[in-house]
Amino acid sequence: MESDGVVVSLMFSDEELSEISGLKRGGDFIEVTCGCTSHRYGDAVGRLRVFTNGELEISCECTPGCQEDKLTPAAFEKHSERESARRWKNNVWVIAKGEKVPLSKTPLLKYYNQSLKSNGSQRSNGKQPYHRDEFVQCTRCNKDRRFRLRTSEECRRHHDASANANWKCADHPHDNISCEDDEERASRRVYRGCLRSAACHGCLSCVCTGCTSCRFSDCSCQTCNDFIKNQEM
Repeated sequence: MESDGVVVSLMFSDEELSEISGLKRGGDFIEVTCGCTSHRYGDAVGRLRVFTNGELEISCECTPGCQEDKLTPAAFEKHSERESARRWKNNVWVIAKGEKVPLSKTPLLKYYNQSLKSNGSQRSNGKQPYHRDEFVQCTRCNKDRRFRLRTSEECRRHHDASANANWKCADHPHDNISCEDDEERASRRVYRGCLRSAACHGCLSCVCTGCTSCRFSDCSCQTCNDFIKNQEM
């Protein structure tokens, strides 16, 4: 298994990262200090994770008790109450050489931009390129639990959970949760990771009716069977 340092070195060169403050390395991501400035409320500071699959994720640290976690940059911008929102690439910043530098002027969006290009090419071929977060309700406590659908493996976990009429919190394949754990706040559940809008209710960018990432040849359900048959025609 590759060490964290080797994985990160494959993501970005030492030169690209050397002047960015707060750098930490993970298995398939790097993490740096970030922030967004409101003229009224000042700086909201957080931790930005940049993943190799293009995903960007921010944990807010604007106050000691802030619970906002795994925000998209657009959601973080809105949470900071930035006056001129919807320009997160310019409004969310990192510290480089001791100064605030917009994300758009750093190499940190390299994988995000590559992901957008890839999604665009898939869209031109008539395929749905993206899946937003979805929820499955526990049959014991009736709490909604989030499922991230960024990879085929994550899509399969959600697919199987949705098909399980007796699914419960303890069955969650990724998060170690139980029925005693709090449900996500309603304000947090609004954010579902759409590329166009953090609070999207469903659009062509994030609602998929069938693709090779979310339909499976070894699944016997009707939706998967219909998709595989159509693919073979």
